[in-house]
Amino acid sequence: MTDNLLDLWNHQPWIRLGVTVIVALLIAIAAHRLARALLWRFSDGHPMAREMLRQARAPMGWLVPLLVLVVALRTRPEAASLHLAATLAQGLAIALVAVVTWLGVRCVNAVEYFFSSRFPVDTKDNLRARRVLTQARVLGRSASVLLILVGLAACLMMVPGVREIGTSLLASAGLAGLAVGLAAKPVLSNLIAGVQIAITQPIRLDDVVIIEGEWGRVEEITGTYVVVRIWDERRLVVPLNWFIENPFQNWTRTSAQLIGTVYLWLDYRVPLEPLREEVKRLCRAAPQWDGRVCVLQVTDANEHAIQLRILASSADSSSNWDLRCSVREGVISFVQQHYPQGLPRLRAQWEEREVRSTVEKPGG
Repeated sequence: MTDNLLDLWNHQPWIRLGVTVIVALLIAIAAHRLARALLWRFSDGHPMAREMLRQARAPMGWLVPLLVLVVALRTRPEAASLHLAATLAQGLAIALVAVVTWLGVRCVNAVEYFFSSRFPVDTKDNLRARRVLTQARVLGRSASVLLILVGLAACLMMVPGVREIGTSLLASAGLAGLAVGLAAKPVLSNLIAGVQIAITQPIRLDDVVIIEGEWGRVEEITGTYVVVRIWDERRLVVPLNWFIENPFQNWTRTSAQLIGTVYLWLDYRVPLEPLREEVKRLCRAAPQWDGRVCVLQVTDANEHAIQLRILASSADSSSNWDLRCSVREGVISFVQQHYPQGLPRLRAQWEEREVRSTVEKPGG
């Protein structure tokens, strides 16, 4: 019995290779579980490391067995003599590159999730949180795209047939390379724009912007586009490079505070001082007013009426919109009740002309 086993061991390379692979897998899995348990214990008190371990659990479960299999198939002399083993080793190497790419993307997601939980944007003074979160999200999405592209290129380069076909196509048809470059231009331009936005930050998450005449908030920034939530719950999807190439309004670039404007046309006979006192009273009574600016001024006049401009400040754009509406309604109601003669009116002058007619008498 022992002699038969020795003969099989000496004359069957598949058996030696299989036993080596099984033993190596068992040792690797045990070492992986022990290392993960130790790292999980030592990461207590380090949220980013803990989140990386949590995100990397699934890809690491595939990475260790694949790595052991690839090393065993490429280093054991038995595998060199088996054509099927070489083909299997190549396929496992491609799978290993894919899993490494998956692991890199999950680690990037862990970093992004850490910053999202550490800097919440649902607070009152969230300027710093929006700045950090925008950088983390845009750079994270760009890094994920780069990792996927590099991993895909590495997998394709490991396939001899695909590499030779690609080389021959590029050598025989230069237009193919030009077409690929033109097709990849939007992706690359958005990728570069994402890096520029993450560094310079012309926009951030939860910023209030005016784009194409639409008022909304930046809801999401991906690696290729930005989602703006319009005030009526529509969604405006804008490519990243649009923000680099076109002008737009950002109402929360440095601060969320805003000064709103209310214009009114009234008659010349309306008294200004009572209106100023009423505007101040309305501002003080409004919970949206932040106490900074409350001014009434005459900014224009024509042959029909005078134009009044009211400036009122608030902590953010949403509160300022409500404040402007409240002040406008209050001033109109005040004028209607106390100074109805001050409402705009059209003046006209009626002139009655005397018409004289001369009637000639016969013979005169």
